[in-house]
Amino acid sequence: MRELHFKDNFWNTDVTSTAGYDSIIQHLNDGKRTCKEIEDFMKARAVIEEKYGKELLALSKKVCGSSEMNTLKRSLDVFKLQTENVSLSHLHLAQTMREEAKKLEDFREKQKETRKKVEQQMDVLHKQKAAQYKKTTEAKKTYEQKCRDKEEAEQNMNRNATTSSSKQQEKLYAKTQQAKQTAEEADRVYSQNVSLLGKMREEWLNEHVKACEFFEKQEMERINTLRNSVWTHLNHLSQQCVTSDELYEDVRKSLEQCNIQEDIEHFINLRRTGDKPPAGYMNQQKVPWCESAFFVCCASLQYY
Repeated sequence: MRELHFKDNFWNTDVTSTAGYDSIIQHLNDGKRTCKEIEDFMKARAVIEEKYGKELLALSKKVCGSSEMNTLKRSLDVFKLQTENVSLSHLHLAQTMREEAKKLEDFREKQKETRKKVEQQMDVLHKQKAAQYKKTTEAKKTYEQKCRDKEEAEQNMNRNATTSSSKQQEKLYAKTQQAKQTAEEADRVYSQNVSLLGKMREEWLNEHVKACEFFEKQEMERINTLRNSVWTHLNHLSQQCVTSDELYEDVRKSLEQCNIQEDIEHFINLRRTGDKPPAGYMNQQKVPWCESAFFVCCASLQYY
């Protein structure tokens, strides 16, 4: 299938029309707007990543399992550490996104400046062509009017050739010659303007083709750059997921080393208070001296 190109499809039969050129420029302006929108999108995503990273970093600094011990404590320490590392990776991702957005901005500005030179040159040509076309059209009208004036003078002279005096005939002849010279001068001016318009048209045709080729090249570069920018953006997001999962995997591996029985025994060995429970309550035996004292007291009472 034959490829389509700008230079073959944006013409107009009206020599003064710039509809095809204007259509290309409008498309390029729309493309520039798309560049800005994607650039702003990446900047906004960078802000989100930075905010998330900072909040996650603050969270990783909070107390989490400070009273734990042994294998679970080690796992929780790894959990906090890797949470911090994940937060740092998001902050790094935010910075990377800003750099990608800056590259896109630089590309957009570079295309804008390069395109401006071509647009300015084409605008000058369009104005010159329109002005020359107007001048040629006016010269044509003047030429046609002078031709009519010459024909009218000749017809007037011929009509009065036999009825007018010699002096009147001389005046009519002089008027006819003057009209003829004026018509010839108008013809010369008109022909000169037509020739100049033709040269200007050829110059414009050549420059229009060059501009179309330049604009098409720019458009190809823009589409390729945007495609690659979004692709790279997604690669960064995918890599962030991989990085986070690798860090979380370290936590999972640490949790696999968490030994419930070992932690129970560690706590016992560290905080044990003894392995013997208190004895049960027992009744005490009567003391012998208490009974002797009772009988002595009773004997004393009898004696009195």
